[in-house]
Amino acid sequence: MGSWSSAVTASMRVASNARRITRPRSARHHSVLAQPRPVPSQTPTSAKTDPYVLLAPHLEQMRTSLLTLLGSSHPSLNAIAQYYFLHPSKQLRPLLVLLFARATNGLGAEFSQVNWAADNARAHQQELDAPLTRKDILCDWNPSMPDHTASFQSAFELRIPPAQPPPYTPQPPPLHQTHSQTLTHTLLPTQLRLAQIVEMIHVASLLHDDVLDKSPLRRGAPSAPAAFGNKLAVLGGDFLLGRASAALSRLGSHEVVELIASVIANLVEGEILQMKGSGTEAAPHPSSSATSAIDLKDIHASPSPLPSDKWAIYLKKTYLKTASLMAKGARAAVVLGGCREGEVWKEVAYAYGRNLGIAFQLIDDTLDFSSSTAQLGKPGFADLRLGLATGPALYAAEEFPELEAMIERRFGKDGDVERALTLISSSNGVERTRELARVHAEKAREVLTLLPRSEARDALEALTEGVVKRRW
Repeated sequence: MGSWSSAVTASMRVASNARRITRPRSARHHSVLAQPRPVPSQTPTSAKTDPYVLLAPHLEQMRTSLLTLLGSSHPSLNAIAQYYFLHPSKQLRPLLVLLFARATNGLGAEFSQVNWAADNARAHQQELDAPLTRKDILCDWNPSMPDHTASFQSAFELRIPPAQPPPYTPQPPPLHQTHSQTLTHTLLPTQLRLAQIVEMIHVASLLHDDVLDKSPLRRGAPSAPAAFGNKLAVLGGDFLLGRASAALSRLGSHEVVELIASVIANLVEGEILQMKGSGTEAAPHPSSSATSAIDLKDIHASPSPLPSDKWAIYLKKTYLKTASLMAKGARAAVVLGGCREGEVWKEVAYAYGRNLGIAFQLIDDTLDFSSSTAQLGKPGFADLRLGLATGPALYAAEEFPELEAMIERRFGKDGDVERALTLISSSNGVERTRELARVHAEKAREVLTLLPRSEARDALEALTEGVVKRRW
């Protein structure tokens, strides 16, 4: 099987010779979801469906048009906002959004309504770029978009808006009691925009993470804090979240807004959980000085959780920081495709994204021990040096109990990191973490049996194998 990382790189260049990923073995039909019954394969598609090749034109279009959402009147903010988008990336989160859109569009009971809206209402691509509020109120200084502002050279005068005729609202097609569940293999403009939004949120989290972790490298290049400084990196992440929030509001779905907004909260919760190492500590007392710096030693000083709790905390943190965006992004894509509450399609998307996201991060944690800095595009052994015990270390501690004390003091004693590396290398920790990732990836593949057979479903199956076998 060709290298997954090679396919990623080639697809970002829209190369026609990107390597293909072999579809995994047929999934077993024992999904935890009860309805509907698994769909048997009647007209099998190609046994090799590379997700990046399948959606290469859409991913390239998404990346190009995304840069127009990031324009600012300040050159430095422009540079920092676009910095990580100009370096090669896996684009896994937008890929999941687009694959689930293709795999489920036409199945939801309200697809005819959202499809009609794509042709007749605010879901037009150009309408998704237009503000919902008057342009002079938004003060949205983005030279790449048609938003203009009033002058700041004088005091602002009240402007009485002219009377507006009632807007013409064409009537959507009637909502039928019975719905023909037929895949359309299409993508809606709102789903393409959602793919951009989830990538913007992901990159914002990278900007903030690299400040917290003091990382010198990201994607094989100097990290944003190394290139621009911590302050600009933090502000750049905040700016991306602001742009993502504005774009999110224009999608027209309260449910999607709620889902994606909760992801941002999850990212913060996950970071705090990682810093503290437990979810049960009392809140820290506010400092007597409003200007005092945050002391991370105080945050880390909480009692260490029991060994039996460490795995639960680790996996919860993994969901909050990584899998939440994949799971809720995929679910939001299906919601935008007209899936109503009670229909199984968005449950499939969430279950798949949650399991795949955890598998992805588990593999990422093994690569910290088994891949070089050149392969990773970031420093190796970073987690240990940050005082973090990931899957390989937790498994290794079961074989070498002396690791428990190091984990409890967050590898803070002289020689802890080196000794821990020796013990982890002598253990089965890395392989056992990979096996746990395979369990989650297999569960992600199982739930796909509830979807009709399609190229998009085959590509989602291929991802479950590619994520586990990747080397960067």
